[in-house]
Amino acid sequence: MAGERAVGLVRELRGAAGGNLPPFRAEGLRQALEEMRSLYERNQADVSEAKSGRTDLIFLIRFRHCCLLRNQRCILAYLYDRLLRIRALRWEYGSILPNTIQFHMSAEEVRCLRDYGELEIDDGTTVLLKKNSQIWPACLARHPYPAPTRFCHSSSSSVS
Repeated sequence: MAGERAVGLVRELRGAAGGNLPPFRAEGLRQALEEMRSLYERNQADVSEAKSGRTDLIFLIRFRHCCLLRNQRCILAYLYDRLLRIRALRWEYGSILPNTIQFHMSAEEVRCLRDYGELEIDDGTTVLLKKNSQIWPACLARHPYPAPTRFCHSSSSSVS
């Protein structure tokens, strides 16, 4: 109960060689978050007891808090590493990943991957960004003048 589940997620990613994407472990992530909730609730109960005079609980409260912070770092490291791997795979394979790779992704990761390359410009046009695409010259041809400033300058008002 001191962060084994969250560390296990990071160890699994570390074991995946060569930038391969291991399957998304939703159950392991859920268990790590449940462990964090349990630690937090136990800490809250002990904090209220410590306020009433039980100073022997302070070390235990600090230990649980360190476990919470460690779990948080491990979960964020797990999700961020997956993000970097998916982004690298997208640049390698393009906007449509092979089914063998998508099989290892969660539904949210697939949705994010699908929506990753879209950009909507001011006039409502949606542009799909792809590797080696040249979007800016096309935008400049359509909008050759700079955007108006946010500040209004009236000729009738005097500014000193």
